[in-house]
Amino acid sequence: MSDVSEIFGCNVFNESVMQARLPKAVFKALKKTMLEGKEINKEIADVVATAMKDWAIEKGATHYTHWFQPMTGITAEKHDAFITPVDNGKVIMEFSGKELIKGEPDASSFPSGGLRATFEARGYTTWDPTSYAFVKDGTLYIPTAFGSYGGEVLDKKTPLLRSMDAIDKQAKRILSKFGKDVTRVSTTVGAEQEYFLIDREMYKKRKDLILSGRTLFGARPPKGQEMDDHYFGHIRTRVSEYMKDLDNELWKLGILSKTKHNEVAPCQHELAPIFGTTNLATDHNQLTMEMMKKVAKRHGLVCLLHEKPFEGVNGSGKHNNWAMSTSDGENLLEPGKSPKDNTQFLLFLAAVIKAVDEYADLLRVSVASAGNDHRLGAHEAPPAIISMFLGDELTGILDAIKNGEEAQAVKKQFMETGVDALPKFVKDTTDRNRTSPFAFTGNKFEFRSLGSSASIASANIVLNTIVAEELRQFADRLDNATDVKEEVVAIIKETMEKHDRIIFNGNNYSEEWVKEAERRGLHNLKTSVEAIPTFGAKEHVELFEKHGIFTEAEVHSRVEILLENYIKTINIEALTMLDMARKEILPAVLNYNKEVFSTLKVKQELGLNLIVEKEQGYATKLSNLTEAFMSKIDELDKAVVDAKNNEEIYEMAKYHRDCIVAAMQALRMVSDELETIVSSEKWPFPTYVDLLFYV
Repeated sequence: MSDVSEIFGCNVFNESVMQARLPKAVFKALKKTMLEGKEINKEIADVVATAMKDWAIEKGATHYTHWFQPMTGITAEKHDAFITPVDNGKVIMEFSGKELIKGEPDASSFPSGGLRATFEARGYTTWDPTSYAFVKDGTLYIPTAFGSYGGEVLDKKTPLLRSMDAIDKQAKRILSKFGKDVTRVSTTVGAEQEYFLIDREMYKKRKDLILSGRTLFGARPPKGQEMDDHYFGHIRTRVSEYMKDLDNELWKLGILSKTKHNEVAPCQHELAPIFGTTNLATDHNQLTMEMMKKVAKRHGLVCLLHEKPFEGVNGSGKHNNWAMSTSDGENLLEPGKSPKDNTQFLLFLAAVIKAVDEYADLLRVSVASAGNDHRLGAHEAPPAIISMFLGDELTGILDAIKNGEEAQAVKKQFMETGVDALPKFVKDTTDRNRTSPFAFTGNKFEFRSLGSSASIASANIVLNTIVAEELRQFADRLDNATDVKEEVVAIIKETMEKHDRIIFNGNNYSEEWVKEAERRGLHNLKTSVEAIPTFGAKEHVELFEKHGIFTEAEVHSRVEILLENYIKTINIEALTMLDMARKEILPAVLNYNKEVFSTLKVKQELGLNLIVEKEQGYATKLSNLTEAFMSKIDELDKAVVDAKNNEEIYEMAKYHRDCIVAAMQALRMVSDELETIVSSEKWPFPTYVDLLFYV
């Protein structure tokens, strides 16, 4: 058993390693960059590069890579050896500050949304000193930003860092009004990660899982999750060994993997880390997803991160626990012992409330994908309607301020179990609401709408930016106020008067809430195709330009990339369905038809007055379903071919949603019914029972 304290961060060029290996002045300068965003000069970069290279070689590294996050949603890397030739035919191991700071990957094949032509290939990666380098698989990984030769942003890290700078700037303006001078305000995130584990041999027999990450066919098994016996249940030995191995690999990379448990659906599990700064948390979540898949192979398993791998049971999400903290360690979303008297907290809370109400559509876009469309609103995840849960205590305080009344303190209550031997403890002042998309959970907000495969960068870019904008507006008002305290109360009161429609503490799954949300004028962008275009609205372009997050061209490029990704995802799924239907399911069904009708024919020809009425009915049903199945194959095939008639990208996305997805569902419905009557020995690939209930 490894000593966790010894292995934790052993493969990371972290602060303790830097302090031990760098000259004091260089370490101090690098630390200043990490805390305050100060630029690194080449001389310091040279010293850091040499120390980083020596440390990495000691860890067995022979190469280095600029590790970046293009708009594919995953990471990218190009590996270069440390070797440099010398005169005697030998090599030496070198790594310069220039190589540390700048890389030149080919940018032509990454999504750009029209920002770059295919022939314009040059791209640049730039070292991000605020995120630690690490060694993995014999390579030194250097976190970097990624952009084009023309300066266009082609990644998710750059706008994320910009959004963090924006909220830092505006939050410090607010804090100065409370007499506080802080070095940095950072947003922090803890990203809970849900996932499925299935047997690798079963996976290899399912083309849909291999190509699309989800089962495109599959009848519901006799048992699903209705017994609630998997949730927080005993972790199977095979899975437990996987989780132990995964924790060790994550700890070596300095990832604060904290919690693990079974989730609701069979084969579904969750990992939760301790929170960290948003940039580092984003890097760590990308590494976590990578390591989940890699470690699964060692155990004969496959990790599925699709939002909805299986119909009829819960899908997987990612809960983004977001807060704001100062460099002194103060959590700006901590209510304290007396929230009603904590005006600083209430002002920051008001900024978040106003931001979520005014930019709910942006938050919805930030979690939009074809995969997540299967999950949102399916009574297993938050609905597509964005709302906030604050709980009774905070809602009561804010309502009192809105109404010009004195807020009443909530009396602390102890949890009474009725058993003397059990210890008493103070209850929280409010319950949790697991149906809310954006819920306050004590000292942070949990944005629960993210899909399990998503990069958390997109949601946090939006979240940071919209809150920064509201803090800017508040700070401008306070700058011009004659009485800051009175103005703070006025801002909170006005915020509640105009924006309390976004607060809903009830059941987000109910039909009544859908009607109530419509009455309140809240967005209900049910699908990604509805949501994505709103990202490019004029007011959103102005917002991002104002805070230096995106240019207008970069905003519209993101819209195009999201729509393209939606179209490509649906197209791949449709083509996979057609391939499986024609080459696997149909031959199996036709062979089974042959057996059934041959048996029936033999009985009929015996002429022994045998009763075959039920068998004839069964054979007829099988034949009719087979005919319907072939018809649905033709209909889906035609829908895929006809998609080429749509030239405008938004119209094409709508066509895929309305026509191809509908044709896919119709084909699946017939196939799934066939699966229930065809002999399991004849069915061409593993069923849900095989996949979800492996030993």
